[in-house]
Amino acid sequence: MADPLPRIGLTARRRGVDQPNPLVESIALQATYSDAVERAGGLPVLLAPRELDPDDARRIVATLDALISTGGTDVDPGIYGQEPHPTVKVVDQLQDSFELALLEAALETDVPLLCICRGLQLLNVSKGGTLHQHIPDMPGIGEHGIPFGGGGTIHSVTVDAGTRLGDVLGTTSPMVECHHHQAVDRVGDGLSVIARAADGTVEALEVVGRTAWTVAVQWHPEDTAGSDPHQQRVFDELVRAARR
Repeated sequence: MADPLPRIGLTARRRGVDQPNPLVESIALQATYSDAVERAGGLPVLLAPRELDPDDARRIVATLDALISTGGTDVDPGIYGQEPHPTVKVVDQLQDSFELALLEAALETDVPLLCICRGLQLLNVSKGGTLHQHIPDMPGIGEHGIPFGGGGTIHSVTVDAGTRLGDVLGTTSPMVECHHHQAVDRVGDGLSVIARAADGTVEALEVVGRTAWTVAVQWHPEDTAGSDPHQQRVFDELVRAARR
C-alpha cells in the first residue's frame, strides 16, 4: 500500500461566492495554493475559521503534517495596539483569532510552517511586532501590487545567503510576485529579517532557533509556482519536511 499523502493545512476564509450560483458564507481559498501543494505531492486540507481555544488549536494542528498560513485581508491593527489607517477597511476578527491560535499551536510543536503575505504579518504580530498599515504613504517605497485581488507586481528581492529560505529557493535574488499595502514595521521578538526588497521592505522572516522547517515570505510564491521552479520549491520542501 502506498504511503499516505502528507496532510497540509491551509487557512481558508468565509466569503460569498457569486459563480455559478450565489452562495453565502462559503469556505474559500484561491486554488493556486492547493495546486502548488498537490504538485509537491501533498494533500491540501482547508481549515474553516471558527472560534478556537488553545487546546482546540493544538488538536487541529496535531492532525496535520504541515501548516500554511495564507494571504488575505488586513490584520486588525487593534491586535498590535494601533488605530486603523483609513485604508484599512476590511478586517475579520474571527479570522485573526483563528489563524493566530493555529500559528501559536504550530510554533509550540515541530509542525513545518509556511507563512505567506498576511501569514507573515500575523507571525510578526504574534511575536509582539507591528505593521506599517499603508506603505504607499512612505517615501521611496516602490510598487508592491494591489491587494485583495487587484493585481500583482513582479520585482526582485535579496535573500540572505546561508538561510533556509535561500537554500530552498536555490537563489538569493529571486523574482517574486506580491500584492499588499502593508508590511512589517517593528520586528517581533525572536524573529529575524532575512530578505528585503530594493526599497527596504521586509520580504521574509525566520524564527530564530526553531528547528522545525519554517519559511515566512511577504510575497505570494503560489502565484507563480506553476511557471517558476524557484517558487514551487518552497512547496516541494514544505511537503518534504511534512513527510519527515
